[in-house]
Amino acid sequence: MTGYTAVITGGNKGIGADLAKQLLEQGYKVISVARHAPETEMDGLEHVECDLLDPEAVERAAADIASRHEVTHLVHNAGVIWPNLVEEAKPSDITGLAQLHLGSALTLLQAFLPAMKARSFGRVMFNSSRAALGAATRTAYGASKAGMIGMARTWALELAPHGITVNVVAPGPILTDNFWGIVEKGSQQEDDLARRIPVGRLGTVEDVTRAFLFFCDPLNGFVTGQTLYVCGGASVGSVPI
Repeated sequence: MTGYTAVITGGNKGIGADLAKQLLEQGYKVISVARHAPETEMDGLEHVECDLLDPEAVERAAADIASRHEVTHLVHNAGVIWPNLVEEAKPSDITGLAQLHLGSALTLLQAFLPAMKARSFGRVMFNSSRAALGAATRTAYGASKAGMIGMARTWALELAPHGITVNVVAPGPILTDNFWGIVEKGSQQEDDLARRIPVGRLGTVEDVTRAFLFFCDPLNGFVTGQTLYVCGGASVGSVPI
């Protein structure tokens, strides 16, 4: 598969890096937008350094990429959690994560839309979270991840006539650095959480990547505005972290 260019925010590690690897192997050009260089070298992967919490930096990065590439796929994967109980939550938590999870995606899409519309093709994807349905200590995170779903549905309606689909992957607990930043690796808490997931295990990076690959596929143009929970059933009935 050739002729496609994917921009992946947070493509330097975890889910983003695994997706970048898979798309590179399929012949895509892939650009990672992240604060740090990729943790592992991948032939053909371009890295654009950018702090997505900084609106002006995002504008510069978006303009630079759009001037050099005809972007066909945008995967907004980058994210942080910033957990705290409601008593300790601050309005700045909400505004910060709104910029990271929502505002930066808007700026990037606006830069890439002219090329997508000219081609009458595009794939836009968000990495949301099962926490969009509610989770303790996730005031800002849950709000901004739920916002991704609402924004994606709106974009899906506006962009469908242009051959551009917009979809969301919403993972449950996945074994990544974000997860281990909250739950100690190999701990009893990790084991207990796995037992509370209906399928009896925690998710892997590869579980999530496979969902993104479905939405990336140029043949899947009749699916838009959808949210796919990759959570082992936790969105149906479980108690996540």
